[in-house]
Amino acid sequence: MSYLYQAILYRPILNLLVYFYETISFRDLGIAIIFVTILIRLVLYPLFHKGAKQQMLMQRIQPKIKKIQELHKNDREKQAQALMELYKEHGVSPFSSIILLVIQLPIMIALYWVVRSALAPGELAGLYSFVAVPQAINPLFLGAINLAAPSIILILLAALAQYLQARLAIYRDPKSNAPLSPAEKMARQMVFIGPLVTIFIFYSLPAAVGLYWLVTSLFSVGQQLIINKHFKKGETAAV
Repeated sequence: MSYLYQAILYRPILNLLVYFYETISFRDLGIAIIFVTILIRLVLYPLFHKGAKQQMLMQRIQPKIKKIQELHKNDREKQAQALMELYKEHGVSPFSSIILLVIQLPIMIALYWVVRSALAPGELAGLYSFVAVPQAINPLFLGAINLAAPSIILILLAALAQYLQARLAIYRDPKSNAPLSPAEKMARQMVFIGPLVTIFIFYSLPAAVGLYWLVTSLFSVGQQLIINKHFKKGETAAV
């Protein structure tokens, strides 16, 4: 497991970070992290795009979910079967958001250890033969923010970006007068809970990890705007 982690996550991220730092980032660690984050999100774009679409579809079928729950409220087995048929009909996976979180966590953990290794004194271990070994890596981002230490500025910006993405991801049929379902209420609560959790988690972590979360959240905002545009046009099949 340790070997797979090193080969699949740690070493690729370390080498990308150092390569970008030495070539196109003007020896700015923060800019290198931004490039690495954008590259990761481009590679994972189909997964995140599908996951965001799934969440929007889940919200759109909430009235049907509620109807099934009321129709089979005394028969859990029939209710579960009807819900699974509904999910299958609309191509929805109720666990898509969990999968996206599971994908994000190992990447952030790897980045955390990469930054610690890159900023530690001594020669970097684990670089590929074609990646130049830097004498030292400056932890300052734009000459002002120390990425080796926590930064409340980056944390608040990351929380704000996450809030915007969560707000954009909320769908409610404007013609519907029905009360909010428990799932819809939870989604609206998570708009505020998510950013608060972000502040709590990243408060004591190096700002480098917070910068990654800020950039990936901004990427998600842009991705969500694209999805919302298609949904407004009724082009759900083409999203």
